[in-house]
Amino acid sequence: MITALAARHRAMTLAALPLAAVPPLMAAPARAATPVRPAAGPSGVVAKSALLYDVTDGATAWSRAADTERPIASITKVMTALVVLHEGGLGRKITIKRKYLAYAKKHDGSTAGLHAGDRLTARELLNALLLPSGCDAAYALADAYGPGKGRFVAKMNDAARELGLDHTTYANFDGLPWPTATSTRSTARDQVRLAGYAMDDGTFRATVARRTYKLARTRAHHAYTWTNTNRLLGSYKGAIGIKTGTTDAAGYSLMFAARRDGRTFTGIVLNSSTTDERARFTDAAHMLDWAFGATDPYRVPPAPTNTTTD
Repeated sequence: MITALAARHRAMTLAALPLAAVPPLMAAPARAATPVRPAAGPSGVVAKSALLYDVTDGATAWSRAADTERPIASITKVMTALVVLHEGGLGRKITIKRKYLAYAKKHDGSTAGLHAGDRLTARELLNALLLPSGCDAAYALADAYGPGKGRFVAKMNDAARELGLDHTTYANFDGLPWPTATSTRSTARDQVRLAGYAMDDGTFRATVARRTYKLARTRAHHAYTWTNTNRLLGSYKGAIGIKTGTTDAAGYSLMFAARRDGRTFTGIVLNSSTTDERARFTDAAHMLDWAFGATDPYRVPPAPTNTTTD
């Protein structure tokens, strides 16, 4: 199902951490200036695992415990989106069932606030999945594209194998801690590689770059406004995505990407903190500031009110 994408990169080795053929948004000019940065790596990064990949040079810039398997929480939804995107049919209408809402409530998951009976397109639900990190939207997409959540999760694991993510296991479609807190797990290296595949898709790339997405009320559905949980967007110069994740076991985590001065970096921090949700953004900023040779340290903005934290 993602065979064609995997085939394009079969000749590349995992050790080299390929991030796909870079599309125009991610591409850099041939003579992009190399940033001046200390050789030792970024300071102040507290995440248990982290990796920063230089898309422009095609090499890992810095890493920590990059091959240690850890729970990844809602970063799981990157693969959920990728499976949907590669199956296509984004205009199909999906009816929101009560069981999707009950599921998110039962597991205390982040939601997009969907209403039972609403009919939304798969494209709209991708925004509900990736911006507010809606577990209700994840279930709706998995149920439609499996069909059924079990078959959908099998497709996620098949895709992981096809893409060479050999240390990645999906137990569900949203990263919630069931059947156990660590059933869905991966490594920083695998997930940054996945980020490259995902950002190679124009629809995915445009979706995760949005700060908000609004739908007006129609006969088919309620009005919705979804806000992106990634607070680097709009506050960190050059940030272009991509996904937050949080559970007690995973801690506050973030997959991120930024482009500045003709250079692009993709990275991840896993478990920056279990108590301070700002830590993941600060970690990512430390890594990016070091990579770009920035001299003006980034300050995490306050969390917006009445929004989902994931």
